[in-house]
Amino acid sequence: MALIKISEPILENKTDTKKDIVIGIDLGTTNSLVAIIEDKKVKFFSDQHNKEIIPSIVNYDKTGKFVNVGYQDDSKICISSIKRLMGKSFEDVQNENLSFEIESHVNEKEALKIVVGDKKITPSEVSAEILKYLKNIVELALKEEIKKAVITVPAYFDEAAKNATKLAANLSGLEVLRLVNEPTAAALAYGLDNDSEGIYCVFDLGGGTFDVSILKMQKGVFKVLGVAGDNALGGDDFDELIAKHLKISKLEARKVKEDLSKADKGLTLRKEFENLISDKVNKTISLTKNLIEDLELEAEEIKGVILVGGSTRIPIIKEKLAAIFGVEKILDKLDPDRIVTAGAAWQAYNLSGNSDNLLLDVIPLSLGIEMMGGIVDKIIHRNSTIPIALTKEFTTYADNQTGMKLHIVQGEREFAKDCRSLAEFEIKKIPPMAAGLARVAITFKVDADGLLTVSAVEKYTNQKQEVVVKPSYGLDENEIRTMLFDSLQNSKKDISERLLAQAITEANRDIIIIEKDLKKNNANLNPEQQNKIERKIKNLQNEIANNKSKEIISRLHQDLIDLSETIILEKVNAALKTKIVGEKIS
Repeated sequence: MALIKISEPILENKTDTKKDIVIGIDLGTTNSLVAIIEDKKVKFFSDQHNKEIIPSIVNYDKTGKFVNVGYQDDSKICISSIKRLMGKSFEDVQNENLSFEIESHVNEKEALKIVVGDKKITPSEVSAEILKYLKNIVELALKEEIKKAVITVPAYFDEAAKNATKLAANLSGLEVLRLVNEPTAAALAYGLDNDSEGIYCVFDLGGGTFDVSILKMQKGVFKVLGVAGDNALGGDDFDELIAKHLKISKLEARKVKEDLSKADKGLTLRKEFENLISDKVNKTISLTKNLIEDLELEAEEIKGVILVGGSTRIPIIKEKLAAIFGVEKILDKLDPDRIVTAGAAWQAYNLSGNSDNLLLDVIPLSLGIEMMGGIVDKIIHRNSTIPIALTKEFTTYADNQTGMKLHIVQGEREFAKDCRSLAEFEIKKIPPMAAGLARVAITFKVDADGLLTVSAVEKYTNQKQEVVVKPSYGLDENEIRTMLFDSLQNSKKDISERLLAQAITEANRDIIIIEKDLKKNNANLNPEQQNKIERKIKNLQNEIANNKSKEIISRLHQDLIDLSETIILEKVNAALKTKIVGEKIS
């Protein structure tokens, strides 16, 4: 399939030829940065302390009043690594070792609140202070109000985490024009800077998250083929292991990690460090290998591996990646701490109407609805390019059915019970008619930020219903990986059970229709014919009750259909013969 060059929508002021300045922001777990494109080059902004890389730390006083952003102040209430809590519930984080207090909930599914002095605030409010700080840095430098931004997020942020990020931006006074996956942003920066084409792997090991993406870059088009990752694995975890091992603070541990990542450090100390972090490093390598296999690619097809995040400076990581892809394919020319921000700035530049490059992202898990028998009909499949909108028609199962309940799920398993439930809603006022005649068009629409809207329209009455899927709490990244793993492990069993469920549903539907006709006796069957059909129905129902064999159920179902059709055909032929004889007599 050919890749087509498509222009992004141009954002211009209709009453003024001057274009809005759109900033690019990397809202990181450990550090955050902001940049724009100026004279076709990335321009990073420094704060009043001449720092471009701003620690993602927010300080509050003991009354809960905001104090400042950007450095550790032990005399204050310090909130750090807030990104890991975006879109999470109390249940998601209650067992984590946090450096600050969170509010307990009787209902563990409730949105998370952080206790700050006399106040209780959300992760979005904390992130908003970081975004506000970055926004102010640019406004002071350019002497101009900034209203719009492109913000990067981990590739595996779900709808709840993305919504929490958008809310943070709104609270800071910024309109989010696009949420861009961090690995995709890195590839965007590399592609524009080096005019690279082909299939690339983006290995992004940041302070709090790990993402790996496979992308195809060709003639200004950046298409994500697949993503994987762990939203609870990053450089902070390496720091914690070192801190516990050496019994030092995390700040001291970070310095040790950075020192041991330099080429001139002693081999013995480095080996001890590598052994300490080996399990977590190996996990990132396994996720990378699994993604390549999942996409049915070979390592030889990967043209280059783009390194993102400060922790990719650790020599053992480069060595393990080089063992898979070859040392010449490891791309580390751009600063791994700044490359994501550079990509965000380029995308902001594109959205300002300055370029015709197109960025195509994907959804990480399939989206569908629950059907009769509990099976899932996938509407949008995993790794589909976004934005995307797909419509599928459905009909009623029973006579005079005036409503249809829709259960929206996310996941790769064949049954809704094994997937994640996203939302439920009902379309009502369907005109009462025979089963199978109503027509309900259901549309799944995923926007450029990966947010889902589901709408349903009944075609006869134009009755509409719509829901925007915004879960109240996030999906843990371990759960996402487990869902993908389970779908592979259980694929044969799931397909077998799905086929059985479909056979049962189809058989039950036809039994209802035939039994209704028998009661009405529309075909004027004689007792022997009616008894034959009833015996076939009973045999089929007995096999359905046992739920054992799809093949037997399908065979008995077909026998019932064949017998019914044969008897009906005999009656029709007899009626036609009688009519012809009657016409000849007359």
